[in-house]
Amino acid sequence: MLGRINHIAIAVPDLAAATESYRDILGAAVSQPQALPEHGVTVVFVELPNSKVELLEPLGSDSPIAAFLEKNPSGGMHHICYEVADIMNARDRLLSAGARVLGNGEPRIGAHGKPVLFLHPKDFFGTLIELEQL
Repeated sequence: MLGRINHIAIAVPDLAAATESYRDILGAAVSQPQALPEHGVTVVFVELPNSKVELLEPLGSDSPIAAFLEKNPSGGMHHICYEVADIMNARDRLLSAGARVLGNGEPRIGAHGKPVLFLHPKDFFGTLIELEQL
């Protein structure tokens, strides 16, 4: 079911500083910031030869990233995103196996313009998992 890793997301308290560090210190190519109000975040993608790193900053005080940063003020890994060929098939398979899909269980459009779902971290050893349809 799982395909390649699409990205690893890192919550950061200062998106501009994190972008600068990845670009100027690590020498990575970075995207322009993209506000995603429906997800409560602003994102920057760090382009890598084999994947991406998604830097996340809260967009508003009710952002789930704001809550994460309250517990982890310096930031940290937030989730890992895997690609799937058919997100509805993946969802149905996961639900039948007892996994919990966050939200209402229906895919939402993610930062790449593709359907995404998030899986409860308690079902996957403390790791929040995002699935993104190819």
